[in-house]
Amino acid sequence: MSVANDGRPLTDLLSGLVSDMTSLFRKEVQLAKTEASEKVSQALTALASIAAGGVLVLGALGVLLSAIVQLLAAWMVGMNLNPTLASALSALIVTLVVGIAGWIAVNRGLAALKASNLNLNRTTASLGRDAEAVKERL
Repeated sequence: MSVANDGRPLTDLLSGLVSDMTSLFRKEVQLAKTEASEKVSQALTALASIAAGGVLVLGALGVLLSAIVQLLAAWMVGMNLNPTLASALSALIVTLVVGIAGWIAVNRGLAALKASNLNLNRTTASLGRDAEAVKERL
């Protein structure tokens, strides 16, 4: 982009350039603030989702898991296993299955919080365009 010198002194042109750059910088700072606020909001939403998921998993699974342990133990007793051993094995099996499912849910939430998801992409791109525009003007 070339700017024609319309007869104004160089000091006026430089003053205008400084004023434009100052205004541009202020707008970029505002964009960065807005984008950062959006990213914080996304992170808080992800954290709330993790927390809500954890509470729901604990509450719903508590009752269901007790029933599953009892059913599995009853099946093992029917297979002529000692009732105490059947209860212990049933509890261990159910604990492993639920633990794996919980681990998967937590990893999904943590993936949503990765640093790459919190980058200020629009601000970075805009600053790059601004730097190119300033280079062209100089």
